[in-house]
Amino acid sequence: MADGDRHPIQAFSSPLSSNFSSSSSIANGILLNSLLSHLVTAQPTAHSKTSASLGQNLRGMYGQGPQQGHNNRLSGAPGRGQPNIPPVQYQQYNYGQQPQGHPHQHHAHHHQNLQPDPGVHGLPAGNMGHSSYSTGAHQASSPFAGGSHPSGQTATTRGGSGQAISDSWGEQLKLYKQAQEAHQTMVEQHLPHYYARAKASDNKGVVYASEGTTTTEDQEVARNRPSYTTNKLVKRQDWHNLDLSGQGVRKIARALFSYDFLVELYIASNKITVLPPDIGKLRCLKVLEASHNELHELPPEIGMCTNLQQLILFNNHITSLPYELGFLYKLEMLGLHGNPLMNGPLKDEIMNKDTKSLINSLLVDAPVPPAPAPRLPITVQDDVASSLERVSVLTWNILCERYATKQMYGYTPPSALEWDYRKQLILDEIYDRNPDIVCLQEISRNAYENEFSPSLAKHGYRGIQWSRPKVKTLPNNMVGGVDGCATFWKTDKWIVLQKEMLDYSHLTITRPDLKQNHDVYNRAMGKDNIGTIILLESRVTGSRLIVANTHLAWEPDLCDVKLLQIACLMENITRLGDKWTRTPPMAIDKKQAIQGILEEGEERQELPPPGPSQEYRNNTDIPLIICGDYNSTPSSGVYDFLATGRLSHDHPEWLGRKYGNFTRDGVEHPFSIRSAYAHLRGGPHELSFTNYTPTFREVIDYIWYSTNTLELVSLLAPPDKQALTRIPGFPYYHFPSDHIQIMAEYVIRPRKDKRAVVEPDFGPSSRRT
Repeated sequence: MADGDRHPIQAFSSPLSSNFSSSSSIANGILLNSLLSHLVTAQPTAHSKTSASLGQNLRGMYGQGPQQGHNNRLSGAPGRGQPNIPPVQYQQYNYGQQPQGHPHQHHAHHHQNLQPDPGVHGLPAGNMGHSSYSTGAHQASSPFAGGSHPSGQTATTRGGSGQAISDSWGEQLKLYKQAQEAHQTMVEQHLPHYYARAKASDNKGVVYASEGTTTTEDQEVARNRPSYTTNKLVKRQDWHNLDLSGQGVRKIARALFSYDFLVELYIASNKITVLPPDIGKLRCLKVLEASHNELHELPPEIGMCTNLQQLILFNNHITSLPYELGFLYKLEMLGLHGNPLMNGPLKDEIMNKDTKSLINSLLVDAPVPPAPAPRLPITVQDDVASSLERVSVLTWNILCERYATKQMYGYTPPSALEWDYRKQLILDEIYDRNPDIVCLQEISRNAYENEFSPSLAKHGYRGIQWSRPKVKTLPNNMVGGVDGCATFWKTDKWIVLQKEMLDYSHLTITRPDLKQNHDVYNRAMGKDNIGTIILLESRVTGSRLIVANTHLAWEPDLCDVKLLQIACLMENITRLGDKWTRTPPMAIDKKQAIQGILEEGEERQELPPPGPSQEYRNNTDIPLIICGDYNSTPSSGVYDFLATGRLSHDHPEWLGRKYGNFTRDGVEHPFSIRSAYAHLRGGPHELSFTNYTPTFREVIDYIWYSTNTLELVSLLAPPDKQALTRIPGFPYYHFPSDHIQIMAEYVIRPRKDKRAVVEPDFGPSSRRT
């Protein structure tokens, strides 16, 4: 293709995507047709900014002059509606021969503790200040001159004192010099898309890993949560990088930010005055190059791009930084040279330390945001008889204290990650909601024994906790930190008749039909997930209630193991129901004796004597509630099995493995159950997630209930979506876990007892007969 025929918008590939080939040209053509209708290029207008506007938008601790100091609120405004985009007008450039000697090798990952590579970022001798050309933006003069650099290259000293600059600042100056060279090439030589051209040259002959291969840096720490692609079909994407640099673009339309798969975005050497709040939608972004524009500020939504590793903003008009930059815990290079704010204390912060230090300061010093709108109950049915017995249930994965580390949750302010802070928020929420039954996952034995059990006992609860089976293999000084599942109930309403813990690994490998299958040993045996079942009886009515609580395997590639685990849970619930339909009613004095022993911290209270027990003919007649963290989305086999009561032997999520009768005949359960929040699906209050992190936002926690014995009355509303537009993930202030709590209230349906058969009366003669 001749230079004059090149598209003014180019998508390009890199080691982060696929190899540069003719197929990418097709993608470029499609992208061109899409983007040309959404981009407005430069029009000859003068730039102005009033002092009032400046005063309203200065944020953070690094504002200039009298604007310095802490801001006591979250700043910025919510995203605007879709603007009217006029037909695109773009300038024609004379595409000459690409200049030699200035290939730009842009490293997506800068390791701050390593010496710069002289072969990649060579520092020429001489002045490292701004170049002789200008974009019209205010440029801060560089106080650095040539000298000796620790890496053996030409280096810079500070203020003429002879003190060597830090490696991080030296790296920033190198990138600054390269950004100037790129700007000169695009503006003075009329060669836009500098970075696409450089990538195309750099990628020649490079062999890339096959699709689906993950690198070490992309692998997150193994934790009890699924990855972003759990139970989802991943659409193939052949390009991940986009170069819009050097085209005189003044405004970027919101439509661009629908490309949420972008990994690198280059918008340098334009005349962009505002970075839209929708930039926060690009959560896969690792590199954003926006140097040589006319930006005066960054939107707080930039903090949503937690994967960013390089944020290059050289030679703009930026005067302050939003606190939300503190969320960018993976950021290795924040390029700010040539901006007015570099005349203040920020320069010393970056020169003496590094980007990580600045980001951490913003995270730690950010003010606590105001509490979001309260989550109110949503009435599902309001014409419920007041005489019917009610039962409310809350379930919550509370994020075990040993999992809540800075390495795993780098976007969370340290004070919001502390266990004492999170624990109190969790307890306060339980006190405020006052449910009859509480099911918790990821609660350690220490937390249960020392904090939750004594605290909740003062509010009328009694509970039971089981830790994961690995607790049996640990020394005594470590068992307290192992997490598990805990269930609490109100003692003035319920009596416990039976408690049972299910070790899924043990149950599967001891089943006779599974003993000869290698798959169960290779995949299921090492998983220490558990389920719990308790049988409750109402003190007042004698109605019984089965409550199950579980936490299934988290790994996305173990969907077959999750099916095994949930099948084992439903088998044991069925067996328990069968047992209690055959068991005669318990004597009242025996039920009173069950409640005679007090737990630590529990005060004896005068309770009403229990009434007579109800009798049930079938296991499906006993009301049933199943809570937990299933680590499975609504499109999963686990969800299908619970909702339909059956899963075929050849379901795709068995992965073609052999699991005895389960994969020979399929699995079944006899209960008619439904997810409580399925009632909100498709409506304005639909629950869109229960686990909220930068890389995963899906529903994986549920409250299932038997529809023939329980009737749903109300649900706890989802969190306010507007409050989440600047929160990249939980835990955070006001959100003490990476999961949210969900809660449902039911009434127990009246029993439909079998009517006695009445003989027909045909008069005296028939009676004599």
